[in-house]
Amino acid sequence: MVEEGPVTGLLHHKRDGEGLAHKAATLLAEATALQGTLHLPGVRDDYRSRLEQVVLLATRALDNNLESRESALLQWVLVQAHGARAEDARYGAGQLSRGAQRAPTLADCEEGWQRVEQIACTAEVAALAAARFARLLDTAKARTIARRAEVAAKAARKIVTERNCAYTFHADPGFSFGEGWYLAAAALLAGVPIQIRPGAAQEVQAKRFLLDAGLEGSLRPYRSRPSSPKHLTHIIAEAFRADPPGAQRTLRAAFLGDEPPSASLRSWIDGHGGGNPKQKVLLWIRTGDHDALRNTCFEELRQLSKLVLTAGLTPIFFGDALPADLVPTRGVDLTLCWKEPLFQGPDMRRAQLQLFEELKDRHGLVGQIGVTTAGMDGPALMGLPTLYLTQERNVRLGKWVGAVPGYQEVVRAPGYFEIIRATLQQWRQ
Repeated sequence: MVEEGPVTGLLHHKRDGEGLAHKAATLLAEATALQGTLHLPGVRDDYRSRLEQVVLLATRALDNNLESRESALLQWVLVQAHGARAEDARYGAGQLSRGAQRAPTLADCEEGWQRVEQIACTAEVAALAAARFARLLDTAKARTIARRAEVAAKAARKIVTERNCAYTFHADPGFSFGEGWYLAAAALLAGVPIQIRPGAAQEVQAKRFLLDAGLEGSLRPYRSRPSSPKHLTHIIAEAFRADPPGAQRTLRAAFLGDEPPSASLRSWIDGHGGGNPKQKVLLWIRTGDHDALRNTCFEELRQLSKLVLTAGLTPIFFGDALPADLVPTRGVDLTLCWKEPLFQGPDMRRAQLQLFEELKDRHGLVGQIGVTTAGMDGPALMGLPTLYLTQERNVRLGKWVGAVPGYQEVVRAPGYFEIIRATLQQWRQ
């Protein structure tokens, strides 16, 4: 036999209505007393539960056709309870919407926003009920509570209707440059909207890249609380799984355009990376402050360089600066080249991608190896065989493994250098 709860007991106690209005009012007072401590753990859940109990009890009592004096008291209780529920729902919709926008996966994000929609509906239903009882009571206090409930319901609905579905294309050097590759790719492959913060240091360059890629129609005015970039790798993976060759063709056409690389770019590459006929491998270097645990381990880089040379290939060091004792004697040093004027102008993003293409087409570049740095993503999406190193399985980038052609993940487990050695032999062949 199920034990009878306190509210169930109240609902079945004295069907003639004697004292039920008083009990409902007492329950409401207990809920109201919690309002000053709603920020404490678990209190808001208790508060919501009590309000729900008040509504159930008072509504049941009112349906018992009580005398007018008792009915008026119950109506006053219900105005307050429904008003409080509407305002609480507005708060809940705001809080949940923030979490939904930051959800790690697109599915989690959509599920969160569905729940926000439900909460907004709860606010609207509560506001309508408060308005109905306020009309019956026809007092200034009741009308004030009903108006507050209406304002709360409209605010909750506004959270839903003003959801920012755009993703931010970061145009500030303090953010990951490489994230732009997969945001533009997601826009091309799945039509996601893009926004750029006005006044960002590289706003002109970002817009130039997007316009050149044919994404003018994807740009939206900048607003706060954009969608999380965590979703983008999943969106891209789905497009590649559906049609790998087609997805790659789409990105290459948009990112590289129809015009050949400029004469100045070809001259720069010939001067810095030419003269060595051997096949080459990019070795990426990351030394950023953000998430420093992902940075390049230089002892590992030494071993990688030896593996590349032993395989009969030439390492090209690319990315952040090398320590002085690691400056290669049998390799090509292109570290920090992205800071040169050639790669910082209005067409900086296309110029960097054309650099990788020229290295592949005219200077024997066969693949790239590095830690999980987004700078590798542009070349990877356009077809450069890629092997990225990680301490453990990467939830986000792991979605590309098996979807983006030539994209491999290597976890630093015993024997992982053998995997790299075998991959280098495959690339050489």
